[in-house]
Amino acid sequence: MTADAAIDTLRAAGDPEKASQMASYHKVDRPYLGVANPVLDEMVRGWRREMDLEARVALADALWQSNIHEARVAATKLLTQARIRPDEAVWHLICSWVPSFDGWAVADHACIAGQRRVMADLSRLDEIEGWTTSAHMWTRRAALVITLPLTKLNFPKPDESEARARVLDWAAGYVPDRDWFIQKAVAWWVRDLSKHDADAARAFLEAHGADMKAFARKEAGKYLH
Repeated sequence: MTADAAIDTLRAAGDPEKASQMASYHKVDRPYLGVANPVLDEMVRGWRREMDLEARVALADALWQSNIHEARVAATKLLTQARIRPDEAVWHLICSWVPSFDGWAVADHACIAGQRRVMADLSRLDEIEGWTTSAHMWTRRAALVITLPLTKLNFPKPDESEARARVLDWAAGYVPDRDWFIQKAVAWWVRDLSKHDADAARAFLEAHGADMKAFARKEAGKYLH
């Protein structure tokens, strides 16, 4: 499957009216074709069956570079897989996308692909930590979104507990940042953590809740009683 053929397939499945609605909703200036997510999922499943990992990485790279919304989402879906060995090329490609994040939807799809790679190798937190001081808001936000699986562990291993504490420190460092998306990301991380480690979430809010925006503090504590 070449990138041109993949994009032609996407265009054929598009709906101009839906494309216009998507452009208004996402408010990011790029081409939209109007292809629904379930249709993208089915397409990508077919492409994945046809290609080895090297070909998938190459196609994902080309689709991302097209800057078409659905092509970028498809690129992320091509790389969303729990077990990939070796996965260095996948990880490097996902990281290369981060500086070009410019909206939550595509960024979140890419981070979901990246989450699998982080949990496969927690040493990647060393690279992600560099994102936390980026001048680019979407890069800072990605450091929390891509590490969300750490919040969902009921019985974390020692290295996972250490990683969870490390990311919580990053979240604490984000609290003074008044950007809505950053505050939302902190709230999201702490809220999800509260379902699996209520004590840690409660301690975070006791230490930092007063300095969070009100909506974020409320969201973070949604499941705490």
